[in-house]
Amino acid sequence: MKMKCHPVFLLILNMVAISSQAQTTSFGPGHQVVVDLYREWRVFEKPPLVDGAPDYRAEIFDKRLPKFRALQKKLLSLDTTGWPIEQQVDWNIIRAEMNGFDFNYRVLKPWARDPAFYKSIWTERSDVPAHEGPTHHLTTELWTYSFPLSRDVKTKLINDLKVIPPLNKQAMSNLTGNARELWIAGTNDIRMQSTDLRDLLQKPGVKGDMELEKTINEAITSTNILADWLDKQAASKTGASGIGKENYTWYQQNVNLLPLTWDDEVLLLKRELARAWSSLKLEEQHNRDLPPLTDVKNPEEYKARAEASVHNLMDFLKKKEILTVKDYFEPAVMEHIGSFVSADRRNFFLITSHLDPRPLFSHFYHWFELSSMDNEPHPCEVRKGPLLYNIFAARNEGLATAVEEIFMQAGLYDDSPRSREIVYIMLANRAARGLGSLYAQANLMTMAEAGSVHKEYTPRGWMKVEKKLAAFEQQLYLRLPGYGTSYITGKYQIEETMADYAKQKESKGEFFSIKKFLDSINTMGCIPVSLSHQELTGRKDF
Repeated sequence: MKMKCHPVFLLILNMVAISSQAQTTSFGPGHQVVVDLYREWRVFEKPPLVDGAPDYRAEIFDKRLPKFRALQKKLLSLDTTGWPIEQQVDWNIIRAEMNGFDFNYRVLKPWARDPAFYKSIWTERSDVPAHEGPTHHLTTELWTYSFPLSRDVKTKLINDLKVIPPLNKQAMSNLTGNARELWIAGTNDIRMQSTDLRDLLQKPGVKGDMELEKTINEAITSTNILADWLDKQAASKTGASGIGKENYTWYQQNVNLLPLTWDDEVLLLKRELARAWSSLKLEEQHNRDLPPLTDVKNPEEYKARAEASVHNLMDFLKKKEILTVKDYFEPAVMEHIGSFVSADRRNFFLITSHLDPRPLFSHFYHWFELSSMDNEPHPCEVRKGPLLYNIFAARNEGLATAVEEIFMQAGLYDDSPRSREIVYIMLANRAARGLGSLYAQANLMTMAEAGSVHKEYTPRGWMKVEKKLAAFEQQLYLRLPGYGTSYITGKYQIEETMADYAKQKESKGEFFSIKKFLDSINTMGCIPVSLSHQELTGRKDF
């Protein structure tokens, strides 16, 4: 007897089949193996606690090393043959993170060389998935708290702050390194922490709360003791802070999965610096008969121009079909438009935003990415949160830098040709500061000398007006190899990926869509560009 299926039942069966097929495509045979190992690795990566603080003592690292080697061996022994590209990419993410742990243990040793590693108080959210540079595992993210505090939230903050005294005490035993420039700059970060803690005492609901005030004051006292100790030790610190060319190349190739050497990066950044300068001069020649851009003169004018710029950017991205614009993108950028600053107090980026905010707001692609992570996290656990050791740097900073020029070439400044000049000035700035950071990592320049490259090769003297920015950036780039160059190296990788993707489309007689390209990159998560390249084109280049 032949049974007939009701049409609705057939529809349900088809939907189940399609769903099953989609799930198989997204999560292949290696998925659960990778996820299980990822979870085991991430649990291990968090150090044990001692006196309530993460334990970074040398003997603890030595004791834990056999377990790490066993995990690494377990990963490398997996046979990934036949796995979908997505799962191979996830496997490589874990491999890169493990290489980061290995490199920190062998070479970077931020807990022994870099006092800034022990900074606990963070007042603002980073514009990339995690804090830039090495940080300890139990930081206090003040930007996540709203004052006055509820009882439960107050308890959480007190528990956060109680980590500071034992951690600071531990730091005075752990910090045995001889990296002079990291020592001096990091001491300033610890001093600033006292200021941030004193500011915390003035938050609504804090004054008069004896338990909270006591905890904050204990953190202040402990931070001052550490800062004083660091000052006393400074005279004995005489060593270099850079890791050298060979270590730099290993880190880039094995942790950041960037197929370049130190020498390759010098050549690339010199090329981009020259291209930015020459393109700027051609733009100036082309625009010679146009009036110069004028900066805003007061808070009201800045607010109006900044908000209009955000609306203009979003309308452009939608109408020109540059990428899929989510409803939460515009509010995310609006939160970071800044405010008016007098001309005598503007740093490099504020100079640009007071002329035309759109070049800088293009770089605020960062907030598109972070709001996507908040609202629509990646379905795969391996890619859902921030990758460790800032492995996301070239992807996030590189894409944010790349879209500045992509949006420009797609027509964002057709209404204001002079604004194109800002894009090339920003590119020159990023190439110059990255070049300086390369020389500092190779110990061919001091941090101050690297900052001079940064300032001298930024057009129009715009980096010479505010010295703190250059010092802050060069310190970060000395603390974390590859971060200073990531804006340019990542941009180069994005452009290479776009070129290969476009060539594949052309060879098949298909239309290249910048929207499909950027949407594809976005949906892969904040992973190294070389892995996005592999996933998008099928070509492995690392």
